[in-house]
Amino acid sequence: TILGETHEEEDEILPRKDYESLDYDRCINDPYLEVLESMDSKKAQRYEAVKWVMVFAIGVCTGLVGLFVDFFVRLFTQLKFRVVQSSVEECTEKGCLALSLLELLGFNLTFVFFASLLVLIQPVAAGSGIPEIKCYLNGVKVPGVVRLRTVVCKAMGVLFSVAGGLFVGKEGPMIHSGAVVGAGLPQFQSISLRKIQFNFPYFRSDRDKRDFVSAGAAAGVAAAFGAPIGGTLFSLEEGSSFWNQGLTWKVLFCSMAATFTLNFFRSGIQFGSWGSFQLPGLLNFGEFKCSESDKKCHLWTAVDLGFFILMGIVGGLLGATFNCLNKRLAKYRMRNVHPKPKLVRVLESLLVSLTTTVVVFIASMVLGECRQMSSTSHSGNDTLSLQGMSEDVNSSIKTFFCPNETYNDMATLFFNPQESAILQLFHQDGTFSPVTLSLFFLLYFLLSCWTYGISVPSGLFVPSLLCGAAFGRLVANLLKSYIGLDHIYSGTFALIGAAAFLGGVVRMTISLTVILIESTNEITYGLPIMITLMVAKWTGDFFNKGIYDIHVNLRGVPLLEWETEVEMDKLRASDIMEPNLTYVYPHTRIQSLVSILRTTVHHAFPVVTENRGNEREFMKGNQLISNNIKFKKSSILTRAGEQRKRSQSMKSYPSSELRNMCDEHIATEEPPEKEDLLQQMLERRYTPYPNLYPDQSPSEEWTMEERFRPLTFHGLILRSQLVTLLVRGVCYSESQSSASQPRLSHAEMSEDYPRYPDIHDLDLTLLNPRMIVDVTPYMNPSPFAVSPNTHVSQVFNLFRTMGLRHLPVVNAVGEIVGIITRHNLTHEFLQARLRQHYQTI
Repeated sequence: TILGETHEEEDEILPRKDYESLDYDRCINDPYLEVLESMDSKKAQRYEAVKWVMVFAIGVCTGLVGLFVDFFVRLFTQLKFRVVQSSVEECTEKGCLALSLLELLGFNLTFVFFASLLVLIQPVAAGSGIPEIKCYLNGVKVPGVVRLRTVVCKAMGVLFSVAGGLFVGKEGPMIHSGAVVGAGLPQFQSISLRKIQFNFPYFRSDRDKRDFVSAGAAAGVAAAFGAPIGGTLFSLEEGSSFWNQGLTWKVLFCSMAATFTLNFFRSGIQFGSWGSFQLPGLLNFGEFKCSESDKKCHLWTAVDLGFFILMGIVGGLLGATFNCLNKRLAKYRMRNVHPKPKLVRVLESLLVSLTTTVVVFIASMVLGECRQMSSTSHSGNDTLSLQGMSEDVNSSIKTFFCPNETYNDMATLFFNPQESAILQLFHQDGTFSPVTLSLFFLLYFLLSCWTYGISVPSGLFVPSLLCGAAFGRLVANLLKSYIGLDHIYSGTFALIGAAAFLGGVVRMTISLTVILIESTNEITYGLPIMITLMVAKWTGDFFNKGIYDIHVNLRGVPLLEWETEVEMDKLRASDIMEPNLTYVYPHTRIQSLVSILRTTVHHAFPVVTENRGNEREFMKGNQLISNNIKFKKSSILTRAGEQRKRSQSMKSYPSSELRNMCDEHIATEEPPEKEDLLQQMLERRYTPYPNLYPDQSPSEEWTMEERFRPLTFHGLILRSQLVTLLVRGVCYSESQSSASQPRLSHAEMSEDYPRYPDIHDLDLTLLNPRMIVDVTPYMNPSPFAVSPNTHVSQVFNLFRTMGLRHLPVVNAVGEIVGIITRHNLTHEFLQARLRQHYQTI
C-alpha cells in the first residue's frame, strides 16, 4: 500500500508492503475471556508469579545465547589470526606475502559465505534486527521476526560475519536474539518444532508477547554491554511505543538476569574463578585512569566541555553523512540486488568481504607506521610491556611488517578483534600517528557504511564505536601536538568521539548515555557523554533521521512517531478515517462471513445493525432478521431506560419528595417506540453475498446510499476469531434458537495462537452456507472510540499510548461513520491529508 505521497522522487519506485498490526487493543473484559473473568486473587498471584519466572528464564537464556556467540567468535577469530600472524611473520622475511593474503582471504570468504547461506534460509536474520524489533514493539507484525529459525540463523550467522573480518558487530544482533527468546520461550511451542507441545494456556495474546519481547530486547542490550539499566531504557526509548509501568521492574529484572548469567560463565571460563563476576558484558571498555607518573593528566576538565560540544557537532555531521550514504546504498540494493536471484546477494557479501580483506592487508602493509614501544623494560621472554597498559591491551599490539621493538599502528587497529582495537584507542599509552588515525577512520567509515545492509547478520554499534574512537583519538593527538594541552587524557577523547559518532548515526540519547556510563564504570563521564550525545542528535536530526528509522521507512513500515506535528491539529478524525467499511451483523450467515473474509484483507470488522424505520415489515417470517433486531433492541441503552433504572433506585431513599417525583416522572414518561433512531434496524431482504466463491467484492456493487447508510455500532471482532468460529463449526440453523450455538472457551479460541488458520485454506464443502453465526459472545463490545470531531493529536495520543490496532469513529447517536488504523496515522498519510485540507480551504 502506498502510504500517501512522498517528497523524494526516488522514493516512489521503492516497493511498499502491507504490514499486519499486532492485536494489542483487545480488552480484558471480552466476554469469552473466561480465564481472566473467573480469576480470583490466588490465581492472579499465580499468574503474576509465572510472569516473573518467565522473565528470569528469558534473561538466563539470552545470556547463554551471548555466551555461545562470544565463545565461537573468539575461537574462530583466534584460529584465523594465529594462522595469519605466523604466515605474515614468516613471509615478511621470505617475500611471500601474497600467500598470506590468500590464506586470509580463504578464511574470511569461507566464513562470510556461511553467514550469507544462513540468511538465505531466513532472510529476516540479515542486519542487526533492531529496526525489525522496533517495528514489532511499535505494533507492526514483521513476518518471521521472532521465530526460532530466525534466532538460530542470527546467532550462528553473526559469529561467522564477525569471524569473517567484516566491519560488523555482534552486539546489535544480540538485541534481536534476546527479543526472539522473549517471544518464544513463554509460548512453550514453536512452528519449527511442531512435535514439542506443552499444555501451557498462559500468555496467549499479542499484548503478553509484546511485554516479553520488550524484556528480551532489554536483556540483549544488557548482555552485550553489561548494562542492565541501559537495556531497560533502550527498550523504553527505542522499542515500545507504549509502556506499562508495571513492566519496568520485570524488564530490569530480566536484564539483570542476562548480565549476571553471561558474567558468571565468561568469568569462570576465562579466569577459572567461578563466581568472581569480572566480565559483565561482551564489550567492556576497561578502566579509565590517568598514569600515576603524569601529574598534569585529568580525565576531563571544564575546559574540555567546549571541545566535547564541537566533537558532538562533528559527530552529528559524520553520522548524517553515514546515514545518507547508507540510505543511497540501501535504495540501490532494493532496485538492483534484491529483485535478482538470491545468489546475487551472496556474491555481494563475498565482494564486500574480498574488498575489506584486501584493503585491510594492503593498508597495514603500505600505510601503517612502525612506532617505537613506549617502555624500556623487558620481561624474561623479551616481550615488551607498555607502561600504564593492561595485559590485554599489551598483548594485542601487532608488529606486522615492522622491525624488532616497534609495532605497526595500522595493523594494531585492523588485525585485531574490534573490541581489542577499541581498547587500544581507549587505553594505549603509546601513540598512533595522526595520518594513521585519519586513514583508518576514512577506510573504516566507508567500508562499514558499505557493509551495513548486505545479506549477513550484522550489528552497527561496535563499528560505530571504533570509528568514533579513532576520530576522538585523532582530536586528542592534534590538541596535544598543536595546541599544547598536556592535561588531556586521550582515552576520554576517544570515548567522547565514539559517543559522538554513534549518537550521530543511531540518534539515541538517554539509553545510550546510560549504556556508555555502565560500560565505563565511571559516573563522572555522565555529563560529557550526555552533552555530546544531545548535540550529536540535534545536529544529525537537522539533516536526516537515524539509521534505524531510515531503514524502517525504506521498507514502508507504518511506524508511529512519538507525537504529531502541531499543524496536524487542523485535521479531525473525520478527515483521516476510512469511511468505506466492511462490517458484519450480530447474526450473520456463513456464506456472508466466508465472502467477507475471502474478498477483504482487513483484520477486524465492526459489528453493526442497520437503522431503518420499517423494520417491523422485515421481521415477519425471517428468523435471521428477527435475531438481529432483538439484539439491537436489547443491547442499546436508551436515556429513558437509564432514567427508569435511576428512578427505581431513588425509591429506596427516605425522602418522600424524591419518591413522588420519580413516580410522577415515570407516569408521564412515554415509552419510546417508532421515533427512536437507535431502535431501528434491518437485515437486507436480498443476500448481499450471493455465493461462497465470489469473483469480486460485493462492496463494489453497492450504491452510495447502500455503502454509507446509518449503522449502529456494537463492537469489534477480529478476523482470527471469525475464522476460528468457522473452523470449529460454531453456528446454528435458522429453525433453532441462537442459544443452541456451541460456546467456545478462551483456551479453545486461543489454541492456534499465534498462527491462526487462513480462510483460503478452509474446506468450504464442509460448511453449510445457510447456517447462522452469532458473533456477539466473541466480539469486543467496548473498544476505544472517538468522535468525528476529535483533533488528530488526541486521536494519535489515544491510539499510541493505548497500543490500539483499530479505532472506530462513532457519532453522537452511536452510529459508526469510519475507522482509523495505523496507516491512517503515519506521517506520510497525515501530510497528504493536510495538503488536501489546504487545497479545499
